Amino acid sequence: MAFDIGTVCVKIAGRDAGKTCVVVDTLEGGFVLVDGDTRRRKVNVKHLEPTGTVEVKKGASHETVMTALGKEPRAEKKRASTTKPNPTRKSKPKTAKVAKVAKKATKK
Repeated sequence: MAFDIGTVCVKIAGRDAGKTCVVVDTLEGGFVLVDGDTRRRKVNVKHLEPTGTVEVKKGASHETVMTALGKEPRAEKKRASTTKPNPTRKSKPKTAKVAKVAKKATKK
């Protein structure tokens, strides 16, 4: 079976093995672009097992693919605020600094 756009597949190799995906675009050299329960990425067709077809257009979004599969799209991750509080340094009392400087001066 050819891996045309809209072909539903199961990944049989790699980190996403056993997960369902849909072919979103065909690439040269035996590769396709897939999306679905897997990450959206370029995959070798040797790592896919076709199981059926759904109606999607070339380059369909993740939400469109998941709706065609009859599943809920994954939620976007919320990023934490990038501003971090500056750490405060504990300073020694000034008398200790003066004592060190005085000690160094007497050694010379």
